[in-house]
Amino acid sequence: MNRSSLSIISIIILLVIGGVVLASSAYTIDEAEQAIIVQFGAPVGGAITEPGLHFKVPFIQEVRRFDKRLLSWDGDPNQIPTRGEQFISVDTTARWRIIDPLTFLKSVQNERGATLRLNDILDSVVRDQISATDLVEIVRSKDWEVSEEDLERAQTVSEGDEEILRQRVARGRQELTKDILEKASVQMPDYGIELVDIRIKRVDYVETVQQRVFERMIAERQRIAEQFRAEGQGRAAEIDGLTQQQLAQITSEARRQAELIRGEADAEATRIYNEAFGEDPEFFSFFRSLESYSRSIGNKSTLFLGPESDYVRYLRDASPAKE
Repeated sequence: MNRSSLSIISIIILLVIGGVVLASSAYTIDEAEQAIIVQFGAPVGGAITEPGLHFKVPFIQEVRRFDKRLLSWDGDPNQIPTRGEQFISVDTTARWRIIDPLTFLKSVQNERGATLRLNDILDSVVRDQISATDLVEIVRSKDWEVSEEDLERAQTVSEGDEEILRQRVARGRQELTKDILEKASVQMPDYGIELVDIRIKRVDYVETVQQRVFERMIAERQRIAEQFRAEGQGRAAEIDGLTQQQLAQITSEARRQAELIRGEADAEATRIYNEAFGEDPEFFSFFRSLESYSRSIGNKSTLFLGPESDYVRYLRDASPAKE
């Protein structure tokens, strides 16, 4: 191999080595990142927050990247007693960001360490604030008020529940979460963290209290059902009474009308009888006698009449005269 070939190979090797060194020393930071240079496990220099191309000492320095964006924290539901000694389950969530990567790296190392530290701090602050607050302050807003119209619509509300609804709220949930945020934010700069917001996702009774609440709700619904049932039975009795009254009125009116019609019919029949009697009194008397016989004598009866009987006389007089 001649000297010219060796020179070319050397140049190629140098270029490869240079490329490797350049690739190891160059790195980029995008808009959502910030970084700290670590050398032998210890941070070197300040935070790198400007996006773009940057350089470091190759092989001995390492880039630790941290997110600039908002990060979420979701705590586990905790059973906490309120100031009124009502045990409730509180589920909270928070939003935070890394504002000092160097302090963040020295104190908690990474996001997992930050989450563990947030668990301790936020759970402690939430417990302290909840235990010093009444339940009505936790579940209601300060500007929420119950109007008389709302109470009138909620006719099934018991006296105890109505008293709770009428209770004035001094702080409310918004003020409560604001106080929790302020108390917890005091410790955040020690870890290079900014706590942006914290919210109570859900408030519920613990399981043992839930069962008593459900039993109370069932008893209340049963009481309301009995009230509705009693009101329905009373209304049914009222309607039945009105129906019977109307039926009696209709029946009485029908009977009155029937008596009037019957009286008019009897009067008309009497008038007809009188006219008929006036036309032929003797025939009328005969006809009435036949009616009396038909009513008083059965099918198997035998009647003995004397020669002076009116019936015999009528039959004799009705016989054709002999010439």
